[in-house]
Formats: sequence, C-alpha cells, structure tokens
Amino acid sequence: MDREVPTVTVELWRSDAIVLFDWLAGVDLDAVPITHPPQKQAPADLLSRLEWTADTDITGSTAEEIAAAQDEVAQGMGW
Repeated sequence: MDREVPTVTVELWRSDAIVLFDWLAGVDLDAVPITHPPQKQAPADLLSRLEWTADTDITGSTAEEIAAAQDEVAQGMGW
C-alpha cells in the first residue's frame, strides 16, 4: 500500500544551508548521541534532500565558500 507522506517546506539562508550541508556530509551520525533511531535517520534524510534539491548548488561549494558561509552564520553569535 502506497501512502503519501506529509511534507514541510523550510526556507534557509544560503549560508545556513552550506554550513548545514558541510556538517551533515562530514559528521559520523553513529557518533552523534541519540535517544531514538529516527534522530539519526532524520539528519540523513535532510542531507539527501539538500543533495538533490534542484534549486541549490550547495553541494559544489568550495572550501572558500564554506569558510565564508561559516563566518556569515557566526556573525552576531559572539564566537
């Protein structure tokens, strides 16, 4: 039986998306503390959505673009 899974749309600043993608692509989800298995699956699903979302080019971000995005996101955080 096929079921339609409800979806949500989340709008991110491009810099946030770059930082998030870079982190998700490099993090060992087996090392991230979880209390329930879907807490590991949801970030993996988010990574896959960021990879195939047609209206972004974040998967091809250069090291310089990632560093600039990290700086932009960090502004105002006091870091």
